[in-house]
Formats: sequence, C-alpha cells, structure tokens
Amino acid sequence: MRFEIFTLLPDVFSPYLEVSILKRASERGLIQVNVHNIRDYAHDKHRVTDDTPYGGGGGMVMKPEPVFEAVESELGRAPLQTTGQPVPIILLTPQGRVFTQRIAEELSQHERIALICGRYEGVDERIREHLITDEISIGDYVLTGGELPALILIDAISRLISGVLGDPTGAQDDSHSMGLLEYPHYTKPAEFRGWKVPEVLQSGNHAKIDRWRREQSLLRTFNKRPDMLEKTNLHQNDLKFLKNIGYE
Repeated sequence: MRFEIFTLLPDVFSPYLEVSILKRASERGLIQVNVHNIRDYAHDKHRVTDDTPYGGGGGMVMKPEPVFEAVESELGRAPLQTTGQPVPIILLTPQGRVFTQRIAEELSQHERIALICGRYEGVDERIREHLITDEISIGDYVLTGGELPALILIDAISRLISGVLGDPTGAQDDSHSMGLLEYPHYTKPAEFRGWKVPEVLQSGNHAKIDRWRREQSLLRTFNKRPDMLEKTNLHQNDLKFLKNIGYE
C-alpha cells in the first residue's frame, strides 16, 4: 500500500510514522508513505500557497495552482494503479463522509491512495470540483488542518493490510471491525489488589472463552453504543443474550 500525502507541514508526519507498528510495516515494505510539500510547487519568490477569498471574509484560502501541480506531478493528470483503477484522491475536510471502519476496509483494497491536507479556511472550490475524488471527515469538530486526520487514515488502513499486525486476526477482533465493541482484556497477574481475572479465561475451555468474549462484547456495546447493535449481524444466541439483559 502506498500513501501519497500532500501537505504544507511535512514535518508533522515522521514522529508518528517512524515508531512502532507503522515503522515496522514500512521497513518490511508493507506500506510506503510519501510526504509531498505543497509549498514546493508554488513558484513565486515567497512560495505562497494561500490568498484572500473572493467576496471578502476572514481567513485565507489554499490556492489551486500548487495543489493541482503537486498532485499531478506525482500521480499524473489521470492517475492509475497497475490494476487500471483510479487512485483515490481524498481531501480531508469537515464536509466529507465521516470516517468509519467500513471506509477503512474499503480503502485498504487500493494499492495507492492520495491524501490532501487542507489548511486555513479551506481550499479553492476548484480543487474540490476538479481534482479530488472523495472527501473524508474524522468527526463533527474543527481542527487546524488535515494532517492529523491523514495520520488517522494511514493508521486505520495500514492495520488491515496483511502482515502489518503481529496477530493475523488482530484487526478482526478490534472494536468496530466485527460491528461490536471489543471484549475486556486481561493479562498477568491473575489477581491484582484483590481484583481477579475471570475464571473462564483461565479455564482453557476455548469454546466457553469464545462465548464469554462474544457476550461481553454484546454487553459492552449495549451499555455504551446501543446504536451499533442495529447495524450488526446478530445470531440467535446473540439475540437471546441481549433479550435477557433488556435489549428490545
């Protein structure tokens, strides 16, 4: 998987990408993150990438020329993957579709993704109309730019790429991946300050452990995010358990 990042703040990315799981994934060639400085494609003396908005108003707007040139210099005028499918060119913006695990799974199927990080009051509308292919938001709140959202997408998508996580089933068990919140985790010691690990987890009976974990996921989702239950494929045993705890 190749991520092409277009930003005015390229130094933001390396501290996060050069540690832990993402660093190892990069070293093993499972992911490649290329960070492009949009300012390098502004050709005036001061490398200006923003200007005042037409019609007046506060703030500055990112100019179209350097953004178009940055993306097209890396991807071409009609960027294609080896499969012949267009490379998604995604603008990180509060106006986009809200990022979810399902969108992460969708994007993980691509070989290459371009992420454009907005700044200031936003981008010239012609970027939205004629360059990008998708818009994604990470939630209904305002940030100073698209760099943090871009890192969130890279992290969430990379976890779904085969070999990135040490545990082959790790991504499947995560909260939201299976449509439910994740079950509780415990490790040694078996007792800490009088608080004990549930006996079922020490029983060695994997069928009972699997059922306990499923029920704990259902219980946790019911208590914290009941809205998720309406979107999840529930089995008869799930429905019976939920009915017993008051789910209608």
